Amino acid sequence: MDTQTNSAPLLDLGPAARQITGMLTAIDDARLSGPTPCPDVTVGAMLAHVEGLAVAFRDAARKELGATTDTAPSVESGVLDGGWRSTLPAALDDMVAAWRAPDAWQGMTRAGSVDLPGEVAGMVALNELVLHGWDLARSTGQSYGAEEAHLRNTLALLADVGDNPPADSPFGPPVPVPDDAPLLDRAVARSGRRPDWRPES
Repeated sequence: MDTQTNSAPLLDLGPAARQITGMLTAIDDARLSGPTPCPDVTVGAMLAHVEGLAVAFRDAARKELGATTDTAPSVESGVLDGGWRSTLPAALDDMVAAWRAPDAWQGMTRAGSVDLPGEVAGMVALNELVLHGWDLARSTGQSYGAEEAHLRNTLALLADVGDNPPADSPFGPPVPVPDDAPLLDRAVARSGRRPDWRPES
């Protein structure tokens, strides 16, 4: 009997997803055209991207491979659906539930047109929620807190990105921060974001 299929999921995506869902009520329509820490990406495009990745990683967890898992992500081109205030939280809930199934972390799957182990896909999914949750919080003037395990997951994933990521990388060159900077700042900086970013900066 394979005992691994009965083990608990490696990481629970629920807290990171709830951080995003909890911010939505404070995002009025006037904010949708505002900037985010990602160059040329509006708040509306970021929300559309988060909904799209939630659906894609839900399907990756379920091993339901197809159009949603075969499409490379493009945050800049996201178009926000008019019903996003209900569809986005539902998509995040479905994503979280899918990754709570232990077999989601087993075997191979696909996300963003890339084949990868389920364990890695789950870690990437969590990283997306953490970084884009921070993006949305900074863009809309809200507080943000992430669990230590989730931030360490981000740092581990980005450890091999290097100081000069390729042009097609979703991450920019790491931003220098002190070694004793808060863990959140170090994780954000490692992704190429400025921890002190504000909409007016």
